[in-house]
Parts: sequence; structure tokens; C-alpha cells
Amino acid sequence: MEEVVKVIPLAGEQAEIVGKETSAGTAGIIAVALAGVGANLNLYAPQPLLPMLSTHFAASKAAVGMTVSATTLGVALTAPLWGMLAERVGRRRVIVAAMFLLTLPTLLASTAGSLPVLVFWRFLQGVVMPGIFGVTIAYVSEEWHSGRVAAVMSFYVSGSVLGGFFGRMITGYAASHALFPGLVAGWHGGFLVLGICDLSVAVLLAYLLPGDRRRLSTARGGDSPTGVFRVLRNPQMMATCAVGFTVLFSLVATFTYVTFHLAAPPYSLSAARLSELFVVYLVGAATTPIAGRWIVRVGSRRALLTAVLVAMFGVLLTLAGSLPFILLGLVICSAAVFVCQSASTSYIHKAAPAGGRSSAAGLYVSCYYIGGSVAGVLPGLLWGYGGWTACVLLVLGVQALTMLIAGLAWEDNGRRAVNRI
Repeated sequence: MEEVVKVIPLAGEQAEIVGKETSAGTAGIIAVALAGVGANLNLYAPQPLLPMLSTHFAASKAAVGMTVSATTLGVALTAPLWGMLAERVGRRRVIVAAMFLLTLPTLLASTAGSLPVLVFWRFLQGVVMPGIFGVTIAYVSEEWHSGRVAAVMSFYVSGSVLGGFFGRMITGYAASHALFPGLVAGWHGGFLVLGICDLSVAVLLAYLLPGDRRRLSTARGGDSPTGVFRVLRNPQMMATCAVGFTVLFSLVATFTYVTFHLAAPPYSLSAARLSELFVVYLVGAATTPIAGRWIVRVGSRRALLTAVLVAMFGVLLTLAGSLPFILLGLVICSAAVFVCQSASTSYIHKAAPAGGRSSAAGLYVSCYYIGGSVAGVLPGLLWGYGGWTACVLLVLGVQALTMLIAGLAWEDNGRRAVNRI
């Protein structure tokens, strides 16, 4: 298949792309990070509200848990469709429009008077979100020179981490304080604040995000249904999707079920203390841009394998009886997993066919969030057999599978390899 752009000879083309990239420069990178912040503000935002929602609606833990799983389900179902749409109408246009659209169900969630209505608005949030983060992955792969994709992608991942952290903090704080007296109260205020944040990010993206510099794909080379089937027949792309599944599985399984471990004796941490565990995400936000430059130098494959080994060490530390060691293990694990995410998303540039990267990114996002959904259930089935130890063994097994898949299916794509091409 031909490249999406064949406008001028190779050397001139590279010079033009690099020159335009330099002119877009900082604004483009900031916009990419904001896209990560905007979508992930909402994704897991209800987590600190679950006990409050259970009491408010007199519902079971599983029922209020649907406020989280309904969103990830919406993401998994629609991510490939957003990818196809982006290839037809433009990636920038889809990203900005989806961010504005996300504002609507977020604000409407603040008006929900029943749990089913709240779950419905949360599902619609998930339907829209892939138009932001899924298409942003493809946008970075197409708009930046291959030697810089991993570095720019690391800023996107850092934005995602910050968004996830602040989303939880916003809802938890808003639910505990009367931010809008006489207008909304309790948990409703959290969604109102998130809606305002969504609108603010949408306006900033419309202003900062550079336009597509590569032509949209045609029916012959683009993300048509035939193009999607071509992605499905691509072994490297399917391996990358499997890696995405296992990466989020290990993160969600670890941080969901370690709360049960630390809530029980001898730790007996309160809900407020448990919510502070997510502060360790900030370490990942700080280290991921640095890791992005390392990924460029050594390649996605080597970076992923190394980061998984580090993550496994962190998970093993959580078996220690000392709380400080457990917290250190969570810091190491989360930081390493975010590096894994940067490595896997940047590898899409190599694994996916040119002109099909939006659909490939959409498929990756679907598999990624399916992994998170499974991680919310499967460790619980093993809890009765061995508690936290059984969960750790499951996570270690999944991480070992990650190394096996990437080690066998991925190729080196570091700076030296790129220079040889």
C-alpha cells in the first residue's frame, strides 16, 4: 500500500514535515497532553464516589460499580468506529468535536436522579471518549516524524495520568464540599465541575491543536471496513493490541484489589487514606516524558521488556508486610506500567499500515479497555483462594505474558534501527 503522503521526493518530504513540526512545536505537544487530560478526567472519576452512591441510591457495590464499567464498555464498543470516521473527515476535527461532545453527557450526569440514568450518561461518555484519546494516538503517529513519535506519545500518556488523578480528586472533593450551594449538592457537583473542565479543554484544543498535515486516506488506502480487516490480519498489530490488553489489566487489577488488602487488618486503612494511593500516579506523570526519550533511543520492544520486569518487581514488593514497602511497590509498578503504555502506543506507528492507523489505534483502545474491564472481575474470582497473594500471582502471570508476546512479535524500532531504514 502507498504511503498517505507522496507529495515531493523523500528528502524534501522529510524536511517539510520536520519544518512544519517545528513550527507547530510546543503548541502541538501541549494540545496532545491536554487531549489525554480531557478524556481521562472522566474515565474513572466516580471511583471515590462509589460508597456515597451506594448509600444514596440504596444499591449494591456491583450496581454502583456500573458507573465505571459502563464507561469502559462504551469505549471498547466504539473505538474502532471513531478511527474510521477520523480517517474520513480528519483527525483534528474529530478530536476537537469529541471533546465538545463529551461535555454534554458529563453535565447531564450532574442532573441524574436515579442510578440507571447516571449509568446511561456514563455510558454515553464512554461512547464519545475514543474520539479523543483513540484518535489522538493515531494523530501523533501520523503528524510527527517517526523518530519523535515515542517522545510525543509520552506527553500524551503523562496527560492521561494527570487527567485520571485530577478526575478522582475533583469528584471526591466536590462531593465533600458545597461548591455550588443552592444549585447542586454532593456528588452531583463533581460531575458539574468535570463538565466545566471538559468544556475548557475543548476550547483549548480548538485553539492549540494543529491541523492535519497529512492527506486523508482514500477508499483504496484508508480505514474502510476492508482496511479494518487488513489491520486484523496484521500479526504485529494484533500483538500490540494484546499487549495493550495486558498492560491495563495489570494496572487496574493491582490498584483495585490492593485496596481490599490494605483495608483489612493489620493495615485497616480508611477510605480517605485509600484514595490517597492514587497520588503515586503522579510519579508516572513525571517520569514518562523522560522515559519517552529513552524509548526513542532503545526502541519500543526493549523498553517494554525492561519496564515489565521493573513492574513485576514492584508488584512483588506489595507482598511485603511493611506498609512503606507496599507503597514503594505501588510507585514502582505504576511508573513502569505507564512506560509500558508509552512503548505500546508508540509501536502502533510501526505495526499499523500507513493510512490505517486511526482504525488500528481504535482497535488498540478497545483491547486496552477490555483488559481493564476484565481486571475488575477476574482477580475477584481468585480472591477466595488466596486473597492478595493470588491476585499478585495473576498479575505476574499476565505481565510475563506481555513479555512473551512483545518478545516474539515485536521488532526493534529504536533510533539506530530507524537510521538504518
